[in-house]
Amino acid sequence: MMSARDLWICDLPAIDYREALALQERVRGARQQDRIPDTLLLLEHPPVYTRGRRSDVRELPLGEAWYAAQGIDIVDTDRGGKLTYHGPGQLVGYPIMRIDDVIAYLRTMEQSIVAALADAGIAAHARPDDGPDFTGVWTAADRKIASIGVHVARGVTTHGFAINVQNDLQPFSWVVACGLDHVQMTSVIEETGAAGDMPLPAVRASMAARFAEAFGLVPRQVDLAELRAETDGTPPLAASQPARPPGGG
Repeated sequence: MMSARDLWICDLPAIDYREALALQERVRGARQQDRIPDTLLLLEHPPVYTRGRRSDVRELPLGEAWYAAQGIDIVDTDRGGKLTYHGPGQLVGYPIMRIDDVIAYLRTMEQSIVAALADAGIAAHARPDDGPDFTGVWTAADRKIASIGVHVARGVTTHGFAINVQNDLQPFSWVVACGLDHVQMTSVIEETGAAGDMPLPAVRASMAARFAEAFGLVPRQVDLAELRAETDGTPPLAASQPARPPGGG
């Protein structure tokens, strides 16, 4: 049976950004109708720059044709915030949740990321007093490790967070990332020095658990076929299985 305290966790493969937008819209429609509980999609994207509602032309100083020649797509979105980059090795999370306070939602999301990074041995913090351009999570010397941008329609969220884990950071240096001219981006690998390791699966598991914990929800794993069945209006899902805690077991 589905519970109002459930958080469905759906682990996805790397998918195109536009395909993920379409999936979010379907999931949000089902959540707005209360056919599903709050849901967290976890995935990676091929290289793409996404522009938020507050983006401007100066954020892509080399011109769109140059970025296309590097194999990086550019997509305008309805989320808050400014331009950011997504690419392989970065953990992207799209929470589709019913909320009533967007600021409290952002602050709780930041703290869940801080907790997941602590699991990886990284001391991180949010910067709520520095203004909207500093939404996200930062490490020592104010290097940015996670970005956040959301949209809310009829009380339900789309978009979400991106944590740099083992992704190439160079594409951030080709743009004005997050609207901050001199922002220094970092990643889990950069902060831990674990260049030979592949920490993405561990960070993904930890983030699922810490996100649910921060919002007081019970994580329940569902696969993409189950999620699509529900969002397409087919019969309700069978009982889902609890998500495994960080590190498996």
